[in-house]
Amino acid sequence: MKFLFDLFPVILFFGVFKWGEGNAQAAQSIGQQYLAGLVSGGDVTLAQAPILLATAIAIVATIVQIGWLLMRGKKVDTTLWLSLAIIVVFGGATIYFHNETFIKWKPTVLYWCFAAALLFSQMFLKKNLIRTMMEKQMSLPEGIWRRVNLSWVAFFITMGMLNLYVAFNFSTASWVNFKLFGSMGLMFAFIIVQSLMLSKHIKEPQ
Repeated sequence: MKFLFDLFPVILFFGVFKWGEGNAQAAQSIGQQYLAGLVSGGDVTLAQAPILLATAIAIVATIVQIGWLLMRGKKVDTTLWLSLAIIVVFGGATIYFHNETFIKWKPTVLYWCFAAALLFSQMFLKKNLIRTMMEKQMSLPEGIWRRVNLSWVAFFITMGMLNLYVAFNFSTASWVNFKLFGSMGLMFAFIIVQSLMLSKHIKEPQ
């Protein structure tokens, strides 16, 4: 459920973009009505409407996520605050400049922020963030925890580069598909492979 909750803005982004592709005139009409005041020049074109609407919905969805958690007295993860900051900056730039390049950079910036946080914490703060998140579920030797942390650093760096490759070598529609299905599929595959590799190192409870 938490995973689906975290995916909420991405799923809405995908859904709105696909709807906008199939209903371009309606998307343009809605975009012109609600986004014209936020767009430089005040004009939402037929071609721009799907990505601009999808971006606006993703920003709103992330804000709603955080608002929902705060209303229920729940702690908002640092990653969610970071995601909000990045989507507001890059999504806002996409809408204002009516340029999809900014939103295409958003996943890469988020991935690389994750990688930087994991690497910085391990190297300079002597704190393994992956261990902090997972040690209640499993017990591993210290050396293995370091390797797990570094493997996530490498994964996030690779995902950031892969996102840029897809974003700027394929159509926007292909990138949107990759953003939901490709990225999530690769993450699931990475987690499964890593879990299988770690299973033989798990210590028995004392």
